[in-house]
Order: sequence, then C-alpha cells, then structure tokens
Amino acid sequence: MSLRSADDTQAAAEADSASAVAAAATTSARLRAIDGVAVLRSVSAGAGDEKVRRRLKDKVVIVTGAANGIGRAISERFAQEGAWVLVTDIDEEAGQRTVADIGDAGGRAQFARVDIGSREEIENAVAAVAKQFGRVDVLINNAAFIGAWHNVMEATDEEWEGCLRTTLLGTQRFTRAVLPWMIPQKRGSIVITSSVQGMVACPDSVSYTTAKAGLLGFARSAACDFGKHNIRVNVLSPGPIRVHYSPNPGEPGYDYQINNTFLRRQGECREVANAALFLASDESSYVTGAVLPVDGGWTAM
Repeated sequence: MSLRSADDTQAAAEADSASAVAAAATTSARLRAIDGVAVLRSVSAGAGDEKVRRRLKDKVVIVTGAANGIGRAISERFAQEGAWVLVTDIDEEAGQRTVADIGDAGGRAQFARVDIGSREEIENAVAAVAKQFGRVDVLINNAAFIGAWHNVMEATDEEWEGCLRTTLLGTQRFTRAVLPWMIPQKRGSIVITSSVQGMVACPDSVSYTTAKAGLLGFARSAACDFGKHNIRVNVLSPGPIRVHYSPNPGEPGYDYQINNTFLRRQGECREVANAALFLASDESSYVTGAVLPVDGGWTAM
C-alpha cells in the first residue's frame, strides 16, 4: 500500500489534468476539414501512425473538362479523398496548372489533352490509363460545348453540331471506352454533369437545353443496361454555379439567376464537387439512374 503526501496528490492531479488537456488537443488535431467536410483521423492501436478516412482511396478516376470550373473542383476534391485522377481538357495550360496544384496539395494526378469531340483521343486516353492501372473505377463526364446560344429560329448548325458532338457524343464515347474496364471487375461509377436546363426550360438556349436533356435519357438507359454488372450511372444537374463566365452582380443575367433559387445566390464549384463525390463513392452504392440537382432550389420552384 503506497502513501502520498498532499503535495504528491496535488502534483498527480495536475499531471492528470495536463494529460487530459493534451489528449483533448490531440483529438482536436485529428479533426481536419476538407472544403468544409470534417475528416476524422484515427491512430492505429500500437502503431502510432495516423490514418485518414478517404472515400476514394486508390480509385482510378477520369474527369473530362477538368481544367477549370466544376471539373477542376471535382478533380481536386477526388484527389483529396485519395483518388488518382486523370485531368482531361483541351486547355493544356490550365489543365497542367490543375495537376500541379493537386500535386502541391499532396494528391496524385496527370493531365491528358483530350478533345472530347475526337473518338481517337478519347480511346487513347482511356487505353493509357488502363495500361497503367489495369482498370478504371470512376468516370466523370463533365465536358460540354460552351458557346453562344440562341432560340430555335436563330440557332446555327455549328451551334447544334458543337452541342451534339461534344456534350452528347463525347459522353457516349467516353462511357463506351471505359465500360470494358469496369465490367470485368463488376463495379464502376459514371457521373454525368447535366444542368437544370436539362430539367426545365430556360430562354434562348435550345441546342444546349436539348443536349443537356439528352444526357438524362442517356444516363438512365446506361444505368438500365449495365446495372447487372454493378455499374452505376447518375446525373448531376447544377444550377447557376459561379465560374469564370458567370454574370457578376449588376451584370445582365445575375438577378435572373439568383431570383430563380431559394437560396438567393450562385453556387460554388466545390458544392457540385461534394455532390459528385457522393455519387462516385460507395456511400451511394444503391443509387443509380438518379438525377441530383445542385441548384439552390431552382428546379423545386
């Protein structure tokens, strides 16, 4: 039986208190945030090393239209969650910058210049990834033709051809190219970026609206045909998301955008990326053929 003096007891109590504070600080330090999403770090028993819960750990991902805007945000978010990402785009400078920024943040990515209107470039990009890893786990069909849009009377053949060749046929060709690598492993997630304009009418944009609406039918058809292989196909429908060509306060179109949302603001690219992460990860393992609006309430009005 040991005896302790009052001084000893006080010292022990102070030591216990200091240990508790240190433990609390350590626990707090293990809580991190990535784009506002808390990630819990835990310590392996006896190992002392930290492990991060990553929802896409070691997944092989291809993102189209990934140099800027929503595609860039998705690439960055997925890399944060442990994925290896192929960043594809026709904008080489911005694409390389995206890859460099991902690397500086500790992620893994490579860039490939891919014109989504070219079947050959699409097939070559997928073949290169498959050769390196032997599989493709996730495809994000995000690229689309962006140009001047008009109503039925004024829309040009070039405008129509751009939307159909890039937005629709590009999505078809990339999806067709990755399926042979998903089917044998009996798993895969394909996420397609459509738009609120694929769900509701907006003025003076018939070619864009038609192409984006077509993506909804494409996704549901592909989900139906390949669900038996455990391949899920889902759609994101962003609303007015703030990108480099979005109207600013005081400019034409800004009030129209925010007044058509319950939240009375433009969305951020990272908010779409977080929704894409859900659809790409196993957290949505029983979700396919779905359309997820990320629109501040636009399509609920």
